[in-house]
Formats: sequence, structure tokens, C-alpha cells
Amino acid sequence: MTKELEHSFVTQLEENQNIVHKICRLYTNDSDSHNDLFQEITIQLWKAFPKFRGDSKFSTWMYRVALNTAITLYRKSKRSIKTQDFEAVSFKITAEAYDNTVEEQLKLMYSAVKDLNDIDKALVFLYLEDKNYREISETLGISEVNARVKMNRIKEKLRTILNP
Repeated sequence: MTKELEHSFVTQLEENQNIVHKICRLYTNDSDSHNDLFQEITIQLWKAFPKFRGDSKFSTWMYRVALNTAITLYRKSKRSIKTQDFEAVSFKITAEAYDNTVEEQLKLMYSAVKDLNDIDKALVFLYLEDKNYREISETLGISEVNARVKMNRIKEKLRTILNP
């Protein structure tokens, strides 16, 4: 890969890395697993970057790759996440410190969302990121109508979990 392509990737990843942190938070339970998943997603993004055609925004493409990586690893291991050697990758990313202190309500919401199935988790995540149903449907590979129906059902399910 050219230095230009590498620089473009690192710049865009640094600008959008909170997306990856949020996905890691949804699919892990501790900081070590969070860091391992972050590294694995970064490696998968790097491997897939040459195929990024720019048909969608970088962040939309990043959501898709990151969610697919997280879901695949979560399903394979359920708790322990195996990663590739990060040192083999030739670039270094300046990671911002991730503030893990959240309000109690946010913790309850994350806990409730963790009880959902993988696709529903991803849908809630994208919804909370203010993605419109068109973007959600493109990212998850489902129809807009299906995304709306699923989201309404998920909202009702979360209401029941959070307000028994």
C-alpha cells in the first residue's frame, strides 16, 4: 500500500475511532477484552481498506466492518476474544483515552442492550448513533421497513426490561 493510502486510513480511523470504542463496549465486559477487540477491528479495517470504494461514507463502511468483526468474534468465543499480532501492522495509531465512567442510566441501558441478540444490538447501536433507517438498512443488509419494525419491537422490549 502507498504511504498516501496508509495516511488516509490512519487519519480517518483516528477521526472515527469512537465508533469502534462504542462497538467494543457493547460486545465486551472488561477493559482487556475491549482493547483486544479494538485491535482486532482495527486490523480487519486495515485489511479491508484497499477494497473500500467510497460508495458510502467512511464511517458507514467502518460500522459495517466493525460490527461484522465484533459479531463474528463474539459468536465464536462468547467471552474470550483471540486477536492477531498487532505489532505485525506497520502503522501506529494515536489512541485517545477512552473515558469509561458513565452515568448509572447509561450502564442500565447497556446492560439491557447486552441481553438482546446480535443483530438487535447492532440495530440499537446504529439507532443511538442517530443513523437514519436507510443507513441502518444499508449497514445491516436489511430493508428499511424491516429495520423500522425491528426497532419498534426492540424499543418495546427495552421498555419492558428497564421498567418491569
